[in-house]
Amino acid sequence: MFRFIVRRLIVTVPMVLIVISLTWALIRLAPGNFYEGEKKLPASIEKNIRAKYGLDQPMYVQYGRVMGNILRLDFGNSLRYENETVNDILKRTVPVSAVIGFCAYTLALVVGITFGTLAALKQNSKLDYASMGLAMLGISMPNFVLGPILVLVFSLSLYWLPPARWGGFPSWNILLPVITLSAVYMAYIARLTRAGMLEVLRSDYIRTARAKGLTERQVVMRHALRGGLLPVVSFTGPALAILITGTVVVERIFALPGLGNYFINANLNRDEPLILGIVAFASILVLIFNLLVDIAYGFIDPRIRY
Repeated sequence: MFRFIVRRLIVTVPMVLIVISLTWALIRLAPGNFYEGEKKLPASIEKNIRAKYGLDQPMYVQYGRVMGNILRLDFGNSLRYENETVNDILKRTVPVSAVIGFCAYTLALVVGITFGTLAALKQNSKLDYASMGLAMLGISMPNFVLGPILVLVFSLSLYWLPPARWGGFPSWNILLPVITLSAVYMAYIARLTRAGMLEVLRSDYIRTARAKGLTERQVVMRHALRGGLLPVVSFTGPALAILITGTVVVERIFALPGLGNYFINANLNRDEPLILGIVAFASILVLIFNLLVDIAYGFIDPRIRY
């Protein structure tokens, strides 16, 4: 396994650089610049701005300078927030998105695995139909619809929960964002758990376990869940990385100062250093979580070898 991990880590660096290079190229190919607005700047001022930020140099020189800084983990200063470096913005915003993301996925795992397992054990029952019906509703309802509905009901009508703003952790302020963010993941995990459990429950080794006299609880907890959760484990890697790097819609609705909110602002403002910094961070997280998922496979399913 050690050699497998080393090989994957070696591949991670060039993969991140490729993603950053493609992002940089797309930014440069897009029309417009960060200093352009509704009113066109005088030619002399535009020339000075381009000289200040090195935009008057050849593309290969600009690319080499950007990649050299990134290899030193120095993304430079934000073009929109001039007094802050990209690293400072990441340090301030990542904890917000991470708290919301981890809480949302923990809730989604608990609820999704529970209802998915019960639906598989009670296949074609009312519980099965109700669970999968709610799962389809969760998949079909987007965040920008569910979020305002929750605010309308629990904040503006019942006055139970605050509607927005970041109050730190722990705080009642995170409850509505967490529920909004976790709904679609609850639905996916419930469906994946049900499908995986149905396949495992029909396996020969499950029948053997029952023939040995094990109780249904022992069969499910000791044997069926380990194999039935493999699809959920595969889904966890990229899903958790997306949650931690921020969800733009939820952060916008609830006015959270997270990474997703800054990412959309960076794109609107053509803030190249901030865009590249967030893309690099997200790429590294996706690759690392996928590696952790592959490692977890070997512990969950003893038939898997590296």
